[in-house]
Amino acid sequence: MTTAPQAGIFALGTASHAYLELDIRPGVDAHTLVGAVTGLREPRTTMGGVNLVAGFRPELWLEVFPDDAPAGLEGFNRPVVGRDGFTMPATQHDAVLWISGSAYDVVFDVARSAIAALGDVALVADETSSWPYHHDRDLTGFIDGTENPTLIEAPDIAVIEDGNPGAGGSVLLLQKWVHDAARWESESVDRQAQVIGRSKVDSAELDDKPADSHVARTDQDEFGKIFRRNMPYGTVTDHGTMFVGFSLEQSRLARMLDSMAGVGDGVRDALTNFATPLTGAYYFVPSLRDLTQ
Repeated sequence: MTTAPQAGIFALGTASHAYLELDIRPGVDAHTLVGAVTGLREPRTTMGGVNLVAGFRPELWLEVFPDDAPAGLEGFNRPVVGRDGFTMPATQHDAVLWISGSAYDVVFDVARSAIAALGDVALVADETSSWPYHHDRDLTGFIDGTENPTLIEAPDIAVIEDGNPGAGGSVLLLQKWVHDAARWESESVDRQAQVIGRSKVDSAELDDKPADSHVARTDQDEFGKIFRRNMPYGTVTDHGTMFVGFSLEQSRLARMLDSMAGVGDGVRDALTNFATPLTGAYYFVPSLRDLTQ
């Protein structure tokens, strides 16, 4: 692979994150929005330890670059409806900025500057701030991303190969999941482990994990590998997980969501009894070359 992806996708270890989902203002065309976001990337070096990753609604990117968009890629335009009416909502927006850094003050400043710079072309539709919890655990207390690929492997999993439309880009699935903390914490550790499919202490996969466990319903050996950058979000009384998943193929992400919802076989991910999706959007995250051409 020679076409460079946006480096922030792989910038592990950042302590503070902000996700800004944007809607284009009425009367503004797609070319203008893309051009304005491109301006945020100059210069293309990080400042104050801050990384900026920019993505676009697939249909909007296709309008601007019809010859450089992955075939068949589309937004999260319809909810995923599974067993017992369980629904993952479709809340697609036109663009996303993911800003991450070593401390929240610099992330805050960059986010404010970005919003001001884009004020004439886009409105902030959703804003979420995130932070790490006990190094690598999510707010269930379990280690998140146990099977995540290494940084050596990740580009081959997350980035579209050269020679294909959208080379150097990636498909991002962004979802906000709120946790029912009281219900989750009322369960025994053994029951929690059965829901996740792993032990809580060391994240070892259970030999007898149930078919509806989260590990079983999101088995990457079945659906294909993805690269996750999940982070906790929220306050003490209202919190959950930002699912941030990258893949070179949208189908891997879509099949995983269908499996979690129980589409097809009627087996719903047990974790969805304790976490509810509030948002859902797909974005195309173009290569640095495409973003600045």
